[in-house]
Amino acid sequence: MSSSTLTGSCACGAVRFEADPPSKFLAHCWCRNCSRAHGAVFVSWIGFPDDRFRLVAGEQRLRHWHTETDATRSFCGTCGTSLLFRSPRWAGEVHVAAANLDCEPDRPAGAHVYADRAPAWCPVPEGLPRLGGEDGVSPIDSSRLSCRCGPAAR
Repeated sequence: MSSSTLTGSCACGAVRFEADPPSKFLAHCWCRNCSRAHGAVFVSWIGFPDDRFRLVAGEQRLRHWHTETDATRSFCGTCGTSLLFRSPRWAGEVHVAAANLDCEPDRPAGAHVYADRAPAWCPVPEGLPRLGGEDGVSPIDSSRLSCRCGPAAR
């Protein structure tokens, strides 16, 4: 893994970004909000302090959705690629959908967060810490890794 600048883009290339390592984390998020926003069972996020991230092209193409949790999800208005997540909960950082990197991240994934929200049809793989609970990052036991339906699953 390199310490050089990480680059990435949306699928059509209209929005491009750079980030300077070290990243703060790389984690797989299983919350329902991420799942729905990306159309995927989980999303891998890499986080950077704001001062280590920059858009280098296409900022005018970004569209923003402000969620009920006061977070902002940003995506390319041309191709629809989900790119960024910001939340007052993690002020001063930007979370980048890791699949949009052009290169390998500067660290391996460190955890599954909101793992207790995973659907029964796609169990959380072993090998990384499985975190969950109300904040999504508290230790959980394996008995909580079953599908839950209803509002608590969101």
